Amino acid sequence: MLNILRYLKRHVGMVVLILALLCVQAYCDLTLPRYTSDIVDVGIQQSGVERVTPEQMRESTLEALTLFLSDEDETVLREAYTSDGNGVYTLAVRDKDTLDRLDEMLGLPMVALYQMGQQGMDPAALVQQAEQTGRQAVQSQLMAQMEAMTGQYGSAAETMTGQMAILFVRQEYQTLGVDLDALQQHYLLTTGGKMLALTLLMVAAAITAGMLASRVAASVGMELRGQVFRKVVSFSNAEIDRFSTASLITRSTNDIQQIQMVVVMLLRLVLYAPIIGIGGIVRVATTRTGMGWIIAVAVGVLLALIVVLMAVAMPKFKKMQTLIDRVNLVSREILTGLSVIRAFSREEYEEKRFDKANRDLMSTQLFTNRTMSMMMPVMMLIMNGISALIVWAGAHGVDLGTMQVGDMIAFITYTMQIVMAFLMISVVSIMLPRAGVSAKRIQEVLDTQVTIHDPEPGKNRDTSNEEWRGQVCFEDVSFRYPDAQADVLEHISFTARPGETTAIIGSTGSGKSTLLNLIPRFFDVSYGRITIDGVDIRELSLHKLHSLLGYVPQKGVLFSGTIESNLKFGGADITDQAMRQAAAIAQAGDFIEAKPEGYQSPIAQGGGNVSGGQKQRLSIARAIAKNPKVYLFDDSFSALDYKTDAALRRALSQQVKDAAVIIVAQRISTILHAQQIIVLDEGKVAGIGTHEELMANCPTYQEIARSQLSEAELGGAG
Repeated sequence: MLNILRYLKRHVGMVVLILALLCVQAYCDLTLPRYTSDIVDVGIQQSGVERVTPEQMRESTLEALTLFLSDEDETVLREAYTSDGNGVYTLAVRDKDTLDRLDEMLGLPMVALYQMGQQGMDPAALVQQAEQTGRQAVQSQLMAQMEAMTGQYGSAAETMTGQMAILFVRQEYQTLGVDLDALQQHYLLTTGGKMLALTLLMVAAAITAGMLASRVAASVGMELRGQVFRKVVSFSNAEIDRFSTASLITRSTNDIQQIQMVVVMLLRLVLYAPIIGIGGIVRVATTRTGMGWIIAVAVGVLLALIVVLMAVAMPKFKKMQTLIDRVNLVSREILTGLSVIRAFSREEYEEKRFDKANRDLMSTQLFTNRTMSMMMPVMMLIMNGISALIVWAGAHGVDLGTMQVGDMIAFITYTMQIVMAFLMISVVSIMLPRAGVSAKRIQEVLDTQVTIHDPEPGKNRDTSNEEWRGQVCFEDVSFRYPDAQADVLEHISFTARPGETTAIIGSTGSGKSTLLNLIPRFFDVSYGRITIDGVDIRELSLHKLHSLLGYVPQKGVLFSGTIESNLKFGGADITDQAMRQAAAIAQAGDFIEAKPEGYQSPIAQGGGNVSGGQKQRLSIARAIAKNPKVYLFDDSFSALDYKTDAALRRALSQQVKDAAVIIVAQRISTILHAQQIIVLDEGKVAGIGTHEELMANCPTYQEIARSQLSEAELGGAG
């Protein structure tokens, strides 16, 4: 989780904006139930009469109400209304505090007047009685009546008082000739308009927040892919072997996709859920329904469900990413070695191997999917159970007069919002473990210390020589693979001079390719050092070192594009003339020009549309076009026939007179005329010299030569 939050650091401003939009959305979402409640309670039940304090009333009604009030309250009431001179008083204040005070002090007096009206006594008669018998006596009688009413209604006094007071106000409006239908219609349309405006605002905020969240998630995914790619590109072979290619591909695609999905959910659901949940609890507290205990029960059940789901699903989510790695690995191996599999009739075995990896992944995914699919019905059961509980408890409240129907509807809505907030959190809580595993796997790549890196600024010697000659020197070099028990190369010392060809030969597994891979620093030496023109290659930046080298791997590697883009892969400064010359030296010019599109001929991924020999010649031409100071050929002539091999080496020797050429070879015929041949045997130097010298004094070389050359060739070579 912390890793995922770390990825959002660069987008704090956008996250804050999304949070603000979610607050607007939550405000609208939480306000709508209140309006729904008002439409039911005020718009329908009360015919649009919003307050106990009437907008208009007769002078007799005002005078009757003063009989129930203290001198202070009577003053407040008289100051709140103005007379039109025709016996009608109109409300003149709009201050909320004053209106709330008027509602509170007029409630019971209006109920008393309403009950008197039911008995046939109108306000004018009550005022007349007060004038006849004395105001003080009538007030005492009325106050006693009000106290009796309070005792009669008990806990329902406030709700019942408000409802009966509204009934009196409606009667007063009817007496004054107010059109109650028009009043109700106006209230419903006004409230409905407010609800529509809030809904449109909520939709706009939700859509905008969703778009911004998607943008942030896409940016996080793009940044992570870039970071992982740049990190992997800087890996040496040791780091690549540690993770495996299949795992790195999974981490760069599937794992980052998981994080991208969860970032969207974090910004849309996880941020929104607590806002709507807390807001719902606050609004529930204001409904004064006395059903808060239902919320506590619902939250407790939901939390228990989430904890159980987390405990069951998390281990499986951790296992799932490893199983995806396994499927990718098996798929990659099968697709890469398809021709070998067919040649050995191992299709059935490989199908079983893939099927096992696939079924292992499927069973784990089925378990997690069943767990998640079970969550929704359980959540719906909880929600419906809570709704039934609210209706049951609320119906009693409505029946007793302690609750209005609108309040019960609002309470149900707020409760569902709270439950939905926990539902959102539970959904994300199921996905978070998997995303957490993905983030950890990505962070493992990003936190990996690269063993091959540029020198510190003070030790960089890129500019130590103005003119590089390309003399490579191995000084007592030993090398051991990471975590290996023994050295692969031991105490290797030789010098490859410019203008000369240095060949490396030996039996399979003697360390030839490993030795060559030390020069471009695919691995670093364990002991000793390698220098170019006297400068330790570890004191050169990798960019500078590689600019001096022209490397041709054992297996020719081409990239999708054209022949031209592959031959100019060494830099944008390679001219067309240099490209064509390099192709001619590599004996590739003829087959390139024979193609209809020539150098613009397309190259498929991995060079799949050219033969092995053509691929190898194009790889050699690519290195020659770069015009490096040191050529490294890792058994790069193995796919060439003898005629092409000889022609290529002849043309190459004329072209690279000023460069050092280091060739790893299996065939002695390729290196017969090398100025220096190094014979390796089990990682050690068995001999160094020309062909003639080694034939005279190196038993290992003699054995290799006799296995490849006839007696006539040996005699001719000698």
